[in-house]
Order: sequence, then structure tokens, then C-alpha cells
Amino acid sequence: MSNTSSPSSLDQAALEGADDEAVTARARPRSRVPFAGNRKATLGLVILGVYLLLAIVGPWLAPFDPDARSADLLMPPSSTHWLGTTHLGQDLLSQLLVGTRGVMVVGLSAGILATILSVLIGVSAGYLGGVWDDVLSALSNVFLVIPALPLIIIVASTFVSAGAVIVAATIGFTSWAWGARVLRAQTLSLRRRDYIEAARASGESTWRIVLFEILPNLTAIIASSFVGTVIFAVTTEITLAFIGIGGISDWNWGEILFWAQSQQALAQGAWWWFVPAGLAIAFLGTALALLNFGIDEFVSPRLRSAGKSKVKTADGRTVRMRVGFTPVLDSAAAAANAAPSAHSLRTAAGSGPTHTPPSNQPPSSKQPVLEIRHLHVDYGLGDEAVHAVRDVQLTLHRGEVLGLAGESGSGKSTLAYGLTRLLAPPGAVASGEVIYHPAQGAPYDVLKLSDSELRKFRWAETAIVFQGAMNSLNPVHKVATQLHDVLRAHEPELSPESRDARCREMLKLVGISADRMDAYPHQLSGGMRQRVMIAMALILRPQVVIMDEPTTALDVVMQRQILGQLVELRERLGFSVIFITHDLSLLVEFSDRIAIMYGGQIVEEAPAATLYRDSLHPYSAGLLSSFPALRGPRRELSGIPGSPPDLKGMPGGCSFHPRCSRAFGPCRTDTPVLGQPDTADGASRSVACWLHPAAGSVDADTASGAPIPGELVPLRLSHPSSSPGEP
Repeated sequence: MSNTSSPSSLDQAALEGADDEAVTARARPRSRVPFAGNRKATLGLVILGVYLLLAIVGPWLAPFDPDARSADLLMPPSSTHWLGTTHLGQDLLSQLLVGTRGVMVVGLSAGILATILSVLIGVSAGYLGGVWDDVLSALSNVFLVIPALPLIIIVASTFVSAGAVIVAATIGFTSWAWGARVLRAQTLSLRRRDYIEAARASGESTWRIVLFEILPNLTAIIASSFVGTVIFAVTTEITLAFIGIGGISDWNWGEILFWAQSQQALAQGAWWWFVPAGLAIAFLGTALALLNFGIDEFVSPRLRSAGKSKVKTADGRTVRMRVGFTPVLDSAAAAANAAPSAHSLRTAAGSGPTHTPPSNQPPSSKQPVLEIRHLHVDYGLGDEAVHAVRDVQLTLHRGEVLGLAGESGSGKSTLAYGLTRLLAPPGAVASGEVIYHPAQGAPYDVLKLSDSELRKFRWAETAIVFQGAMNSLNPVHKVATQLHDVLRAHEPELSPESRDARCREMLKLVGISADRMDAYPHQLSGGMRQRVMIAMALILRPQVVIMDEPTTALDVVMQRQILGQLVELRERLGFSVIFITHDLSLLVEFSDRIAIMYGGQIVEEAPAATLYRDSLHPYSAGLLSSFPALRGPRRELSGIPGSPPDLKGMPGGCSFHPRCSRAFGPCRTDTPVLGQPDTADGASRSVACWLHPAAGSVDADTASGAPIPGELVPLRLSHPSSSPGEP
């Protein structure tokens, strides 16, 4: 049987004989109704809908004429008058219902008018630029200095007979400038984005670009501007009526409060005169604010969990969700987090972390520095949780470079941020252990550190070089300031002169002149910014450095320079590295060992040279086959068919089997366990694949009763005997 097949035949072979449930689990369908899952927006819309309904039908629902007098003077709520009466016997419920229309008309009319003006002027100024920007910006500035409230009072007093129309128009015309300025600034940022340039290059007209490319990105700002104007208009109208400028409408809530105040309702104990109107105003403001929050969360989904300080777990425990301190859902680890742990993270005096520089162990050292045991990381809780990292087990040895490779969405960065507890909400460590072995003292579990201990652990023992150096460096601070901040936080006893000397030393180590300390990030090239980040990561001489795709935005020459320098620093300082990247050929060249991730799991781990020359897992073989050989005979490049799995609907059995051309019976029904295969070379490696039965905790025949087809064994991807650096 030939090992080469067309993509279509691979798909057919992978899916043949698999039932629908085994191939993929059905993800829960999502509602297409806007705000359907957002409680804030839903509640705000419901309350606002009630007010709109009352504004339309309220006058017909009123049981009495709001001006009609009766003998029931200043009566509390009763079966006849549900909200009581005024000092003249007028029915307060009727006044409240009739007044709702005037309030809503003024608020919505002013909001719509101000929003239309702010969008037209702000977006036009930002997109057109040039003279248009100068003129429209000057117009906005003029309207910003106009005192709105005094002008509205003058207009309302002068044109009493015009009623709500003139008040709404005046509020609208004096309230658009702030929104226009914000929209202009955002449009200036958007108009040079790549997708806008692509739309312009494709021949789209200006109005289509503005309508379909720019305005959807301004939805949250436009909604906030509208809601803010409505709230301002409602409060302004009520204020005018409350201070005695009548004639705005026949009745409104402010006029009710005006008469209640003038007749000293509070002193007389007539709470029913002012409480209903006050509650009506409060509920309307709450509805508009909730709607605004809901729109923000709908446009920016990350905001949905960013504000959750406490959430309930499946076992009923309360977990705090905070940025920078990923919660641990495992009950044992969570209990340990509540109090300082007993490990030796502090000195005897308790004055700081017991931190010693790496001991310059050679890369061949088998001493572990970080052990990851059965780590599970989720996004969300309960049934909505997405299992992004599942049962990961890894050991990083002292002085070693461990490469972590896989497609986008495989869980590489989530694993890195999970083991340092830097995942932002709704990320959470579900269970597992991260055992750290300090140079001195007993090992301890990072997941059981308290907040204060975790602060001392980070950067002093484990540092991270994040993706995108330009985004990681603060653009408004000099390089020296940002390097000093790290030393000031972890070693406050250092004098300014000592801090400065340490910073200069670290910049020199990464190949940057000391005179660049006074430079801002935008004054440095991409390679220099990345070197600054490496210097910042190494300035406290940590034992472990996690590099999350540090060279993605750099050209090939700069990648090699920085990685070559990193290897030299590793040999000199003795730290260990977890190197995360999409580029497997880069890992083969610079790593000692490589772990391959797929669907949140480690599917193969082996020494770099061994993995390159003799891959066991079909996914590893597929990744390596996508890179051309620079030396030796040319070979046909082949990609991996299909797409990575949906983490909310993982397939049954091996998660890779829908894309695997060598899948057979057990692959579709039983999940392989990462274990050591029986290989002839005796190399220390692990693989999770049923093509290598010794890798699992149970035998493949026992798991499914199906032997491995003879044509599928052995599975090997053999490369020419060139060096690993030349894939």
C-alpha cells in the first residue's frame, strides 16, 4: 500500500467507517438573536421596552385626567388611587403615566439627533482628513465651549409654547461635539488599517467603506454616545421642570417633583408624591446604563468575564477571577492558595524570595527544574467550559531548551500562561501540578502559591518573553525606566547606581549599546525591542525563561541572530527555556527536546534530532513534511488535510483521527495515552498514538479488539541524514 495519497483520499480514509458521534461532537448551537446571552443588555432592553410601551399607551391607560381635582386630598395609595393623590386631589398614577411620553420623546429625540450629527461630523473629519478635518474639528471645538445648560434654560424660557420639540432640538444640537471628537479619533486610527486599505484597493466606494468597514467597528462608541445623550436629555428636561420652567410638556416627572417639593411633601410625610417619580427616573437610567454595558460586551466579548470578580464552580465553591492571578479550580490547590504555603520560598527572616542565580548546569543535565503533572486549563466554568489544555505532562531539565510546537489553537500559549497563572479571565487552571525545583530548597507547587508568593516567584524564578515586543514595552517610558521597574519591584534594596549598572550589563549581554537606555521603544528596531525584552526577562537571572513566539514578527536573519544569542546566554547563565513557536524547523535547530501539541494535548515528545529523523505520530510527521529540505534530494511537500478540532466539540477517540490517513479502529473510539514506545534506538521519547500500542496505558487489542493493520506498521517519517538545523 502506498503511503502517498491525495488530500481527498486522505479525508475519505480518515472518515470511512466512523459514525457521526465518533468523528465530532456537535457544538451547542448559538442563538442568532443579538444580546440573547447577555443578561445586562436583556434586562436593559426589557425595562426600556416597558417605558416605550408606557410612552405610547400611557395616556390611554391613565385612570383619571391628570389635571382633574377630587376631594381626596393628599391621600396615600389606595384601591381608587394606586399611587395616591396630590394636595389638590390629582391622581399621581395618571400624572406619572402621561408624563412618561414627554420624557421619552425628549430623551430619544435628542439622542438620535446628537448621534446622527456626531457620526456625520466625526467620521467625516477622521476619514476625509485635510481641510475637511480642520473645518469640522474647529466646528466641534466651538460647540464644546458653548455652555449647554444655560443655553437650554434660555431657549426653554423663551419658547415656552414650543414645548418638548425645541428642548429636544436644543439638547441635540449642543450635545454632539464630544461624541464627534471620540469618533474622529477612532476613525483616524481605523482608516489606515490593512483591511481598510484592502477595501480601498479593491475599488470600493467611500460610502461603502465607511458604512460597511468603519461604522461596524464604531458600534460601541456610537451606542455609548447615544445612551449618554439620552440620559443627559432626560435629566435636563426633568431639571428644567423641577426648577419651575414649565411648558415643556403637559406633564412630566420633573413637574411632579416640582410640586412635591413646593408643597413640602417630605416634611408632611407624603412619600408617595416623590418616590414613584424618583424610582421611574432611576429605573430608566439603570436600563440605559445596562444597555450600554451590554453593547460594549457584545462588541468586545472579553468584557463579559473581565468584570467578574467571583464565580461559582461546579462543586459550589466561590472562585475569584482577577487579571494576573489565574484561579485554580482544584479544591486541594485552592485550599492551599488561601494561606501561605509551607515551602521555602522566603528567607528565614521572611524578607523576600530565596532567589539564587542558575548554577550554569550544562544542557545535558537531567536535573528537573520544572515538572508539569496532569495539567488541565479551561476557559469558562461548568458546561460552558472549553478545555484548552488537557492532561499535559512535561519535564523541563536544568539548562535545557524545550520546544513547544503545534498549529494555532493547539494550546501552546495557554499552557505557558497557565503554568505561571497569568491567564486572563475566564481562563482557569482546572487541576494538576506545576512543581518548581529551585536551585536551593525543597520543590514546591506553583499552583499552591499565595498571591504575594506568586508575585515574588514571577520574574525572579520564571520570566516570560511575550509575543510582540512593541506591545510588551510601554511606549511612553524609556527603556531604562522599564528595566529599573523590574529591579525596583524585586530587589528594592539596590541603590540607583547599582540598578543602572545591572541594566547596562544586561543590555550589553544582548548586544545593545548602553546609550540606548534613554531611548523610547518606537526609536528602536523590531530586533532591538525584542532584545530589550530578553534583557528584561534575564535581569533577575531566573531559572526558567518562557519565550512565547518571540521571533514571529522578525525576518529570518534577525530570528537567527536573536536565537543564536539566546543560546549563548543560556550556556553562559545556565537558565532553561520553554520555546513556543509555529516554526517546527526553527525548534529542530535550536531546541534540545521538542513537544508537539494538538487539541490541547501533548501527542509526541522526543529529542529534537530524534523527532526530526524519526517522527512517530502522524501529526508530527505532517508538520515536518510541510517544510522543504535545504539539502539532499527534493521531496514532495504535503500539508495536513482538514482543520484543527473545535475544542467545544472534540471528536471521540484520538483527536487527530479525522485528519489522519492512517487512522484505524481504536483511533475512532479510544483515546491514546502519552507513554514511551518500544523503539529500536532506545531514545527517551513519548507518543500518544495507537500505531504504537506500548504508548498507551492499555494495549490496543484490549481497547478495541482490532489489531493494527500490517500496512500501517511501521510508521516513520525519515529525513536525509543532514543536521537538524537543515530540515
